[in-house]
Amino acid sequence: MTNPTHASERVGDRELRLSRLIDAPPASLYRAWTEPELMKKFFAPLPWTTPRIETDVRPGGSTLVVMADPEGNEYPNPGIYLEVVPNRRLVFTDAYISAWQPSEKPFFTCVLTFEDEGGKTRYTARALHWTKDDCDAHEKMGFHEGWGQVADQLEALVKSL
Repeated sequence: MTNPTHASERVGDRELRLSRLIDAPPASLYRAWTEPELMKKFFAPLPWTTPRIETDVRPGGSTLVVMADPEGNEYPNPGIYLEVVPNRRLVFTDAYISAWQPSEKPFFTCVLTFEDEGGKTRYTARALHWTKDDCDAHEKMGFHEGWGQVADQLEALVKSL
C-alpha cells in the first residue's frame, strides 16, 4: 500500500482489500455498519441505493441488504454474521443465507476492521472469495471504484454523526 490513508489492492488470487484512514472514532464506523437506517445512507455506490436492510448483528444472525440500480431493479444480498466484536470487527458471508442454510452459490466473506489510530480509524474491508474466478469477477465489477466510493460515502456519514 503506497498511500498511508487510502489504498485498494488485490492480495493473492482470492482477496480484494480496501483500507482508509477515516477521521472519526471506530464506534461511529461500527454504528454505521450495524444500524440499517445508517447503512442505507452509504452502502451502495451512488446512483445505486439500498431500499431495504435488515440486520441481526450477532454471530449466526442474518443480514439482508437489498441494493437497487437506477432503474429500480432490486438485488437482494442475504447472509450471516460470523463474528461480531463491537467497535472493532465484523465478519459476514453469503455462504449461508439464514439460520445456517447454505446458499446455492457462495461468493465471498467480508472482514471489516475498525482500528483506532490516534483518534481516527483505520477502516479495512477485505473481500475473501471462494474462487479465483469469483475474485476476478468482483474486481471486474468495479470493486476498487465501487468500494472506494462507498468508503467516501461512509466517511461523509460518520463525520456527521
